[in-house]
Amino acid sequence: MENISEVAAYYNEKFCDSGPEKILEYFLNGYRGKITLATSFGAEDQVLTHMVSAIDPKSEIFTLDTGRLPEETYRVWERTERFYGIKIKPFYPDRNALERLVSEQGINGFYESIEKRKACCRVRKIEPLKRALGGKKVWIAGLRHEQSVTRSDARVVEYDEAFGLIKLNPLLAWSTQEVWDYIKRNNIPYNELHDRGYPSIGCAPCTRAVSEGEELRSGRWWWESPEHKECGLHIKESIKAD
Repeated sequence: MENISEVAAYYNEKFCDSGPEKILEYFLNGYRGKITLATSFGAEDQVLTHMVSAIDPKSEIFTLDTGRLPEETYRVWERTERFYGIKIKPFYPDRNALERLVSEQGINGFYESIEKRKACCRVRKIEPLKRALGGKKVWIAGLRHEQSVTRSDARVVEYDEAFGLIKLNPLLAWSTQEVWDYIKRNNIPYNELHDRGYPSIGCAPCTRAVSEGEELRSGRWWWESPEHKECGLHIKESIKAD
């Protein structure tokens, strides 16, 4: 296999009928020290944290602390570390870049345009993600097809063109019901905002509760149209690694 794209295609064929635990076990063992799980403490990420911790408690798990997270997210962060006896590695925005951003567009300028919102996401999420993935060959994410139209064509194993590494989506085919059945069955700690109508949780000012029947991510950046509702972390053409 000549490149990562070919590697991803090979793995998709190899694991086409495999469950998430089997996929994770293979990659955690095969890429030890070069693989990391990204968590934002949403329901899917809590499922993956449980699976990863059971397979290899020493595997790296990281989170992006944007500085605008809900207090409930910090509480489940603490509970998760206690529950599994682990430490989750935090990555924060660059201080100088954040100060420039707020000086230029104000503390809540992201409401004014898609461009300003994406600028905020670049500083608070994408640049820290670059640092988090430095030196890695695989990153694990909690994407699911059911979440939004922007994720409908994702694959279980993808070549992440922006960073030149493999992105692993073990729960891609799972339904919301399967996620919550797993959480309840294993008594996994989860963000209490889920019980208040928040199926998807990001930064506090950019997330709100949704009504029954609405799209799962409709409470994220609710002032924008559905095709724009990504921060850039999971859109290959949005950034290029330096």
